[in-house]
Amino acid sequence: MTSEDRVPAPLRRLWRIPEASRLGRPATLDVDLVVATAVAAADGEGLDGVTLPKIGKRLGVTGMSLYRHIGSKDELLTLMADHALGAPPGLDAADWREGLRAWARALRAVFRRRPWMTHLPISGPPSGPNQIAWMEAALAAMAPTRLGWAHKLGALSLISGYVTQSVRQEDELARGRADGQGQADAERDYGRALMRLVDPARFPETARLFSSPLFEAPPSDTPDSAIADADFSLGLDLVLDGIACQVERS
Repeated sequence: MTSEDRVPAPLRRLWRIPEASRLGRPATLDVDLVVATAVAAADGEGLDGVTLPKIGKRLGVTGMSLYRHIGSKDELLTLMADHALGAPPGLDAADWREGLRAWARALRAVFRRRPWMTHLPISGPPSGPNQIAWMEAALAAMAPTRLGWAHKLGALSLISGYVTQSVRQEDELARGRADGQGQADAERDYGRALMRLVDPARFPETARLFSSPLFEAPPSDTPDSAIADADFSLGLDLVLDGIACQVERS
């Protein structure tokens, strides 16, 4: 038995390790075509568009026939996640902090183009070639530090989780706003409504928050993207500040 024979079938497909050739006519489908079709469906319809019958219909085959190329719907989602992620950008940063900042922004850009990726179930640690490439890029950014492997992986998980949740929240807030309402107006309406409802005697700090100028700050014509960028940068700085404390202690 070779080392390749010991690799589980889902990982073989994820890394595109070829199966032993079979006699007969060449297959009209392969893993790459099935995954690319599923990603295109998700880009157009979200994850609701990713069912085996729907993917089969796009390919002109039955949904059941896809099991010749993927083991399950869950495996298809794993394959899609790695394919849609793509290769990471080259990071040319002066220090670890700027490297991780650039890494986070690049990951955010991918998720903003494909927000459905933030709704994918997490079935395990990164295992696909593109996911490993992104992990390598983040680890390389932290290489100059004296962080141990556990702290490096913790920082990677923290940042990727923050990026995922940030983009998911941005997408869901946009879906929840009334037609034609911008984020600045939504925040202003929210602050004014809650200021009238929150009792200072019961919620003193929250009442101070809603009576502050925070929710009145953005002009109505401020682009939603600018507000989202500012919120993302603030949160990312807080995350990086926490990692910096551990870097200084290590």
